[in-house]
Amino acid sequence: MADSTKAGQLQIRVSAREKAAIQAAARRAGMDMSSYVLARVLPDVETRASVLLGRMASPDTRKLALAEFSSWLNDLSGAEFEQAARVAPARTLPDEVRNYLAAMVELTCARRQVAPLRQPLFASELIGLRLHLLTKSPAPFRRRNLFVDTSVGGQV
Repeated sequence: MADSTKAGQLQIRVSAREKAAIQAAARRAGMDMSSYVLARVLPDVETRASVLLGRMASPDTRKLALAEFSSWLNDLSGAEFEQAARVAPARTLPDEVRNYLAAMVELTCARRQVAPLRQPLFASELIGLRLHLLTKSPAPFRRRNLFVDTSVGGQV
């Protein structure tokens, strides 16, 4: 969470077994218990996205993680959705998982009626570059009326 001022305290009752499990999980995560519990209960968007993406790496947890990601993505506010969309899935995830994720983001955009721009937006104001940008911009950007050049370093 963004606010690092800690002025309150929260106590919860847990069994010895639950406390040991939380301690072990916190240790595995390299965190103290308070940080671990807070991160689980109130994760920031990027952390939550990363955790869900991490769970997609294992075939045992993949389907549930994909379903949870889809539901979570649809519940995000506009600003939270933008943050979540910036978290890139690991290149080690299988192609089908990466495509599921891309499709989920596109579907969420469609549901939120994120329409393509009415007027084209060019990455450069130089008129001489427009033909190049029109022809070299990746298809997903062209569909949204955005014209960029990704030929150097593949970045946008």
